[in-house]
Amino acid sequence: MHRLPPRSSGLSQITRGMGTLDAEIYDSIARSPSPLLDVTMPALTRAADHSKLWMAVAAGLAVSGRPSLQRGAARGMVSLAVTSLVTNQGAKRVRRRSRPAHGLIPVPRQGSRRPTSNSLPSGHSASAAAFAVGVGVENPPAGLLLSALAGLVGLSRVATGAHYPGDVVAGLGIGAVIATIGARVIPPITEPSLSLAAPSVVDVDRNPDGAGLVVVVNPGSADGRGRRVVETIRGRLPAAEIVELDETDDMAAVFAEVATRATILGVAGGDGTAACAAGPALAADIPLAVFPAGTFNHFARDIGCGTVDATIEAIRAGSASRVDAMWLNDSRLILNTASIGAHPDFVRVRRRLQRRISRPLATAAAVLHVLRKDPHVRIEVEGRVLDASLFLVGNSIYQPTGFLPSRRVRLDDGLLDVRILETSHRWATLRLLGSLAAGRLERSRLYHEMQVPEFRFTAVDGPVAVSHDGEVEDSYSHADFRVDYRALKVFRPAARRRS
Repeated sequence: MHRLPPRSSGLSQITRGMGTLDAEIYDSIARSPSPLLDVTMPALTRAADHSKLWMAVAAGLAVSGRPSLQRGAARGMVSLAVTSLVTNQGAKRVRRRSRPAHGLIPVPRQGSRRPTSNSLPSGHSASAAAFAVGVGVENPPAGLLLSALAGLVGLSRVATGAHYPGDVVAGLGIGAVIATIGARVIPPITEPSLSLAAPSVVDVDRNPDGAGLVVVVNPGSADGRGRRVVETIRGRLPAAEIVELDETDDMAAVFAEVATRATILGVAGGDGTAACAAGPALAADIPLAVFPAGTFNHFARDIGCGTVDATIEAIRAGSASRVDAMWLNDSRLILNTASIGAHPDFVRVRRRLQRRISRPLATAAAVLHVLRKDPHVRIEVEGRVLDASLFLVGNSIYQPTGFLPSRRVRLDDGLLDVRILETSHRWATLRLLGSLAAGRLERSRLYHEMQVPEFRFTAVDGPVAVSHDGEVEDSYSHADFRVDYRALKVFRPAARRRS
């Protein structure tokens, strides 16, 4: 009795059919005589080895001066790194597939080295797609051009005999998916969908030598960067007066005195020093010139003065406009953000540790302390009690949405950006991580994000510490935040790029 051969499943037949088609397409490309492919494909595939091509492109985007391209470079490299790890340590171990026959490839087109790793999927293609899509999330036109380049890199892997077309398609898909997931977890920075009035321009004269400018410098900011800023200001604005602070000075009193005799109040320091200067400048109705000399310089960067030279050029050109200021209980002026819960605890621990160890080590230790302690506070908002581990109030709308607000496109929208993260519910951490991974954080019942002109809360269990612009000074039982719409005059570049 003869047994019939086992019937192949439909899936097996489809798999064999796709494998046959894949091999036929490879043969067609391999056998096609093309001097153009012979010249370009080996060079392109060598450039993409070890992601050298994408590193070079990222470096070019980073020095372009356009924020969206700079963010795209960073996102693209992170996406590439994650994709490379997933592809080489995970996807290549799923199904074994030998490399295609090399003898069909014309000798001028053959690569200088023969890969020995698993053929499925193509790591070069995965990295290319991850970088291109990552850049495109922040800057779609650049992403479109890089996607075309990524496609050519994929073609080069087939043309040089390194991969079958199916390997390339799988690699491109993996890279694109990982970059897309990254965009859901950390959304891109985009223009707010609000109809805002045009920026309010301040009429000031050109000032080529800095006449009337008095700059108060915190020499110890950012490990002595303030001293280097002084030299630059003296060289390019010789008529400016420089006032250097020392440890015995009352910073607020110095700024108040300087504001009575200056026509331009300058400040060289970090965000905390700039916020201390903003109040006297606002009270005297004189423009503020911020020279970045701190560690992060969030406010200076967001008004387009991320370098000392940018601030100097704005003063010399007479370029100034009005931006919002945020008040806490009508007594504390804030330029960036205020927070309670984990962040004040982090700032306090980092500052204490910095007296003994370097800032990076102090920052890492402070993060570990906060994660271990999990500080949270109970606050009452509009009659509802919230147990919050993260509470941020920003001056103007921050981007992106979610956990990681990093910068502002406008500082004159008249709104506060409020973000609250609750942790009192059962399995709160797992629920939040799931929402974050799915890109649905904004829909989580544990996360609250709103844009309002004013906001207030009451501490349920007694006064809570409030950090603002990187400083922790006071505790409050009741906090009332409001926007002072376009109240503060600041020097900033006139033609600031927003994309």
